[in-house]
Amino acid sequence: MKKSILILYTGGTIGMAKTPTGYQPTAGLLAKLMAEERVFQHADMPNYQIMEYAPLIDSSNMTPEHWNTLATDIVNAYDQYDGFVILHGTDTMAYTACALSFMIQGLNKPVILTGAQVSLVEAHSDARENLISALLLASRYCFPEVAILFNHYLLRGNRAHKIDSLGYNAFLSPNYPVLANVGSELVAHPELFCAPDQRPLATHQYQSIAMAHFYFFPGVDFKILEIVLDMPLKALLLHTYGSGNVPTYDQRIFSLLEKAIKRGLVIANVSQCLKGQVNMASYATGQALQQIGVISARDMTPEAATVKLQFLLSISHDPHWVRQQYGLDLRGELS
Repeated sequence: MKKSILILYTGGTIGMAKTPTGYQPTAGLLAKLMAEERVFQHADMPNYQIMEYAPLIDSSNMTPEHWNTLATDIVNAYDQYDGFVILHGTDTMAYTACALSFMIQGLNKPVILTGAQVSLVEAHSDARENLISALLLASRYCFPEVAILFNHYLLRGNRAHKIDSLGYNAFLSPNYPVLANVGSELVAHPELFCAPDQRPLATHQYQSIAMAHFYFFPGVDFKILEIVLDMPLKALLLHTYGSGNVPTYDQRIFSLLEKAIKRGLVIANVSQCLKGQVNMASYATGQALQQIGVISARDMTPEAATVKLQFLLSISHDPHWVRQQYGLDLRGELS
């Protein structure tokens, strides 16, 4: 019996049409193009239905409210379909994949995000292969997680990071292996999939969280950090050097951060390096951050480190609970 897949079409390059002012998402175009492509009616392809959102958006306009809608729609349609494919712009695809991985509790069917660098209307588009691969993988393998399919690779969604704004190989999973390869054969690696989630199916909704990022660079002025810390924030993500190090030419940094942590601000440390991890025990500067209460993102991507903070603070404003949960592996996002 053929599997049935729900395609949730949010927008993005994959279904854009060329206009005098540039490429723009166009209502109804994707369904029309797929109906005209015989491959989508091939005997090996699953049955599919398209849920097209209105308005279609460029993914740079994606917000937590959109994440809440996607998660709710997946849960509401969960029993009717064998898997789900989300068509999404590439700019924030990794953020959405992270968010859905955390917020859909009890997920035991595949949710695959895909899109394109070139619209399906163009002859040299990568959209056709990405969409075909996503539909085949979602129908052939019942893996219990959110993934990204791009350029023949299936990646864990909360481990993926966009690395190329133009090339077809747009995403990388720097600290976790590829879940499946699409070539002359579909080759999946089930031993790498998340374990089944035994909890009841439910969603945890994202709230609006006052959060900021602070990026270290040679010569950074800590007066800027002081201004940031004076804002009414709930969370701050420090983008540090190497294994979690910060400059110490101005010792005020530690007192500034410590005061903010004591008043309830959750501060996490993510490395500017894509591969490897934050290990604040390695160097004196990292140890100093750890001692004042800065928490480690370990080997999470910047997207996962960000979205996980938002997720936890949406559940509870207790900073002690958030700091404790942040170090736990919730859905395969850290080693």
